[in-house]
Amino acid sequence: MTMVATDEVIAKLSTLSTPTVSDALDRLGIGGQAFGIRAMDESAHMCGRAFTLMYQPVDPAGGTVGDYIDDVEPGSVLVLDNAGRLDATVWGDILTLVASRRGIAGTVIDGVCRDTARARELGYPIYARGHWMRTGKDRVKLVATQVPVTIGGILVSPGSPVLGDADGIVVLPQSHEREILEVALAIEQAEEAIRGSVLGGMRLDEARRNRGYHQLQSRVGGADGVSKGQ
Repeated sequence: MTMVATDEVIAKLSTLSTPTVSDALDRLGIGGQAFGIRAMDESAHMCGRAFTLMYQPVDPAGGTVGDYIDDVEPGSVLVLDNAGRLDATVWGDILTLVASRRGIAGTVIDGVCRDTARARELGYPIYARGHWMRTGKDRVKLVATQVPVTIGGILVSPGSPVLGDADGIVVLPQSHEREILEVALAIEQAEEAIRGSVLGGMRLDEARRNRGYHQLQSRVGGADGVSKGQ
């Protein structure tokens, strides 16, 4: 995929909400809604391509939480798979500071973060299962970067488009990203038309019927029946 095409997808995706993209995923029979991952600040919004990291518990061989941040391209979304662990963090104050300064789009964690006050101060988007103060140092270690990981039950590959807002996180399989985007834009157009009709005085049931509202997310053919990520 060329850089121009990549920028086009992310630029258009960033104009949409996660509910709209979720409906498009449902319509195509694709799983991409990361369950249980929420915004640490509900004013947050982010969109970019995934830079993935995988963590495991520390073993006798040792290991660290990693010093990867300076190698991540600006505009990326960091996606950290800590297997949903809630008793040890993989993200905190210093990482937030550096990521914000480097222009990274945001961070998604299947696990917890800490130092959330710094993220709110800087307006840096973090999505996780929660926040807790206990460090991951000597408890977890970074074992791989830029490999497929799992976030909220969804497979995320390096480069996958990731969108986050107050309602959570959606991930688009790269093999179907344009199809999903096209359907999502059509759904947004239909819902915007319904909103306009209602504001113009039309009955809601009529406005919805005119735009096929109740079928917007109903399953249709396409996307080869992909069910969970890519």
